[in-house]
Amino acid sequence: MNSQADAVLERALARLSLVADLSEALAATLDAREGVERVCRLLAQRLGDWCAVDLVRDGGATSGIERICASETGAPDSRWPLPAQEASGPLAEALHGGGTVLFDADDIRNLPRANAWDAAFADDLARRDATSAIVAPIDARRQVLGVICLARSGRSRPLANAERAILRGLAHRVGLALENARLYADAENIAERMQRSLLPELPHVPSLAMAVRYLPSSTAAQVGGDWYDAFRLPNGPTALIIGDVVGHDLHAAVAMSQVRNMLRGIACDRQEPPDSILRRLDTAADTLNPDTYASCVYAVLHEDSASPGGGDWALDYTSAGHPPPLLIEADGRARFLEDGHGPMLGIDPALPRSSATEPIASGAALLLYSDGLIERRGETLDHGLARLRRHAAGLSEDSPDVLCDHVLDALEPDAGDDVALLAVRLR
Repeated sequence: MNSQADAVLERALARLSLVADLSEALAATLDAREGVERVCRLLAQRLGDWCAVDLVRDGGATSGIERICASETGAPDSRWPLPAQEASGPLAEALHGGGTVLFDADDIRNLPRANAWDAAFADDLARRDATSAIVAPIDARRQVLGVICLARSGRSRPLANAERAILRGLAHRVGLALENARLYADAENIAERMQRSLLPELPHVPSLAMAVRYLPSSTAAQVGGDWYDAFRLPNGPTALIIGDVVGHDLHAAVAMSQVRNMLRGIACDRQEPPDSILRRLDTAADTLNPDTYASCVYAVLHEDSASPGGGDWALDYTSAGHPPPLLIEADGRARFLEDGHGPMLGIDPALPRSSATEPIASGAALLLYSDGLIERRGETLDHGLARLRRHAAGLSEDSPDVLCDHVLDALEPDAGDDVALLAVRLR
């Protein structure tokens, strides 16, 4: 009697251990498909001899199903259309809302084969000499997302109601994991689309070639406060802006849009030196958006008619706590424009600011960027700036598009922060 009780207790503990391991396999990764593959392997190793998972394809109810994993090595994926209404086999029933079904050897021998779907399922079990099987629908929020099939073959003890209960609960957990992954991906896509919709198109300026890049953060909902801007001022020059509102959430994205629009309005209304424009912006932002902090470079690029020989340019600029613009001259020399530096926006509008003017020869390029491009954990900002200058110096003859792409490839920004780039070449 004691030995029987011990055996029952041992089986119960083994099932609890299996359920815990299956839950851990599903929760150990943010990639839902990888989690499902781990579960599939564990089920075949510890609960059955063979396991397969079929999911409804991304196109929805009319797109059919796809086998995303099977326990045997090298098992090919198979893609089938959804079953016709006349299909009556276990896979079809599960996808049409049926429950978890347990089959013994007689049931498997008598599986229907009239329909292509039914025949495919019966052949799957026959090839594996299955003597028992369980089919469980993967469901979440009243929607069937796919099917798990588990089978034992040969001399293995047949599957029973205990295994059926385990698989039924697990299939529901798999469904929730898949649905949550889909909802998270949808939220990321919506957030990124919203962020990009807040960023402007570049103006057409015949004497300038411009390119921009924006890389969203891979964390949270992929929204942040980085922005770029470029537009023609009423008196002819071109305003170039790069900025970063502190934060990585929806509030930061909204604040970024508000700050950017305020800066646009002030710059167009007041043809004043850059430091005066940012001082007005700081006052307006402090009044309308208190507790919002941002860094920014505001620059005005104009042709310098006083330059000997003509055709050269001048850049009037100021910085509010932002990394300095990088000037890449036509001969390959690269240097940072570090004058005109002042405090971040939002600290105190009364703090002094200053502007600087830099003469620039035709053929040179300017790169404005946010700090996500150069910052790395465990390293000083000077290291990041030196790395950027070193890589950009070899791109003096490239177009702004190539310059942006090469810099991003070379520096491999930390995916935890969003990145904005604005590159301008003076023709």
